[in-house]
Order: sequence, then structure tokens, then C-alpha cells
Amino acid sequence: MRIHFIKRLILFSLCLTASSSLQAQPAVYLKPARVFDGEKIFENYGVLIKNNKIENVGLQTTIEKDLDKDTRIIDLKNCTLLPGLIEGHTHLFLHPYNETPWDDQVLKESRSYRTARAVTHAEKTLKAGFTTARDLGTEGAEFDDVGLKRAINENIIPGPRLLIATKALVATGSYAPKGFASEITLPQGAEEADGHDDLIKKVRNQIGKGADLIKIYADYRWGLRGEAAPTFTVDEIKLIVTTARSVGRPTVAHASTPEGMRRAIEAGVETIEHGDNGTPEIWKLMVEKNVYLCPTLAAGDAILQYRGWKKGIEPDPERVKQKKQTFKEILKSGVKICMGGDVGVFAHGDNAREMEMMVEYGMQPLDVLKSATSINADAFHIEKQAGRIKPGLLADILVVEGNPAQNIQAIRNIKLVMKDGKIID
Repeated sequence: MRIHFIKRLILFSLCLTASSSLQAQPAVYLKPARVFDGEKIFENYGVLIKNNKIENVGLQTTIEKDLDKDTRIIDLKNCTLLPGLIEGHTHLFLHPYNETPWDDQVLKESRSYRTARAVTHAEKTLKAGFTTARDLGTEGAEFDDVGLKRAINENIIPGPRLLIATKALVATGSYAPKGFASEITLPQGAEEADGHDDLIKKVRNQIGKGADLIKIYADYRWGLRGEAAPTFTVDEIKLIVTTARSVGRPTVAHASTPEGMRRAIEAGVETIEHGDNGTPEIWKLMVEKNVYLCPTLAAGDAILQYRGWKKGIEPDPERVKQKKQTFKEILKSGVKICMGGDVGVFAHGDNAREMEMMVEYGMQPLDVLKSATSINADAFHIEKQAGRIKPGLLADILVVEGNPAQNIQAIRNIKLVMKDGKIID
């Protein structure tokens, strides 16, 4: 009995020592020229970090009165401190289509090869200042994003916090490598599902495997002449949404046609991805239903350049002209806009390209910063963790030289990235 008592006493002492050691970790005080808190810019503000949380935000003169003597002070002159950016639409298992076409990535690249690439893509994303990312489908890499997310969470590899969609759902026949003999069964870029029982089963299976959200393709290029056309019916999408929502998962929709968007919005999806051909009636419906739009401007721009368009030298193609006009209508409509570039179509680590294009297409830089922080946090239900510089939230922080609220390109002038209270080397 005495031996057991001594063992317990030693264990208790070790626990106390570990706890004291954790509490005794020196705080970090970041002293930039200004702070963007996810909503507004504040001059001469500072941010105090303790362990992995934001402890205090306020005027430097006020915070500095109460700093502990062992606090680490990082002076960041002429810099802006922001919440770690949130990438709203990425595919970590894809790489730029001018390197390898989508079909070849799905059909010719092994999953181990694609996962190796995804590891480097995750690190590049984090070092670009994006401390959270919503990955909207592995595009044929099955459930490999589940393992990628776990490896990041366990600090095995560096990367952003991931919200993952795993395989995504498509209507049979709508989404796959095209142009092959009809008798050949090919690997798919997403999971085919149809009808009441099959849809429920596959939604639940994706959730059971680790999906944080369910992504559907509400339309795709399978119309009579190869044009985009709706896929799932309204009732099918409602079933998907209801099944996912019953276990706390949102549903998001790839949609570019007015009818595909309408069906998805009426059925209860939370974000529309792309939305290229939306109409004033669709924007009004999105506002009424509080559905967010992720316009993915950079993806279409990149694809056109891959096809030969010399941006800045040649006139804008018709598709770009249309997208610019649509984006102006969206800005006037009051639809809430997420920042997400469909990264993977273009290079990971170049995520800021979408932010620059949002400004190029007519959005104010401050509003773009909101889209990449607080708006994305609200849209993705992570507002209690990230997206703002606020006491109690995780210390996910980006510091850049200059003022991106005046010049959005300053978002690339990275001086410091912090995730979970740790500075990323």
C-alpha cells in the first residue's frame, strides 16, 4: 500500500510540474503599426498571446503597462497584423492544370504520389498566411484528406487547419474523366449517388469516414451539347442537406447555372461555389436564404491563360467580361462573399491571387480582407476559433509589411505567420 501511495504521490507531483511548466510559458507580445481584427483597422494596437490563445488586444500603451517581465516582445514596424487567412475553396490533392490535366491527375497519378504532393501543398498554403483551409474534394483520391488532416493536427506535417469534404457527391454520369469508350469503367473524381436510400447511405458514409461537410455538384457540363446542366433534383438535394444537417454538417454546392443554383439554394445548401451565370433573381434568393457565394475568380482566369490568353496584353475574353459584370452585380446585391480561389487549378501558395482579383473586379480591399477572415469564419461555423483578432480565439495570426487595406498586394509581404500560438518557420 505504501509503495502504491508513493507512486501516486510522484505521479501527482509530475502532473503539477507539467501544469506549472505550461502556465509558465512566456507570453508573446506582437507590436505592429496596425491591427486588422477581422472587421476594422486599428492603429497602434498590440496583441498579447499566451500559450495558443489571444489573451489581449488593445492600445499598445495600455497593454504594455501590464506586461510580465519575461514576455517576448516582437516589434513589427510598418506592419499590419491580421487574423490568419482562411482559404475557402482549395483542392490540396490537385496541382495546376497546365502541368497535368485534371483527367490525367485522376487516371494516371497514384494516390501515394498525390498525397506526397498534397503534403507540400499544405505547407505552402500555411506559409502563405492561410492558417485554415476548406478542402472541397479529393478529386479521385478517396478519403486521403482524412489522413492529411490528422497528420497536420498531430503536428507530423505543417499545414493549415482543414475542413474537409472527402470525396464529394455527384449524380451518376455527370462528373468523370470524359471521352473514353462507354464500356470502360473509370475511376471517378467524386462519388456517384442517386435516389433516396443511396444518397442517405453515401452521405452518412462520407461523414463516418471524417467529412466535416458534404459537397455536391448541383450542375455540371453534361448538357445535350456539352453545356452545364443541373444534376440532382431539389428533393434529392434536400435529402442530402437534411441527412448531413442531422449530424451537424453543412452542405455546399458547385453550381454555375441559374437552375442548378436555384435548386441548391431552395434545398438548403450554405454556400454556392462559382456562380458564374447567376441572375438578379438568384442573388435576391441567396440574400433571402442567407446563402454565401464563393466566386472563385482566379480559377477561370488561370484556365483561360493556360488556353493561350495573354492577360494584360490581349483583350479580355468574353468569359472574363461576363464574370466581371456578374461580380459587379453580386457586390450590389448584398450577397455575402467568401474568399476562395479553387486553388489546385493554379498553384498552392499563390492563394492571394484570388484576393487580388477580387479587388481587380471591383471589391474594396478592406472588404476582401473581411471575406478572407471573419466572413469565411462565420460561413464555415468556426467563428469561435478563428477569423478574428479577439481574446479567447486561437492565436492564428498573419503579419505583413505595409497596409493591405490600402494595397491588397501587401498581403504577400509576409513577415510572420503564427498558428496555434507558434511561429511558423
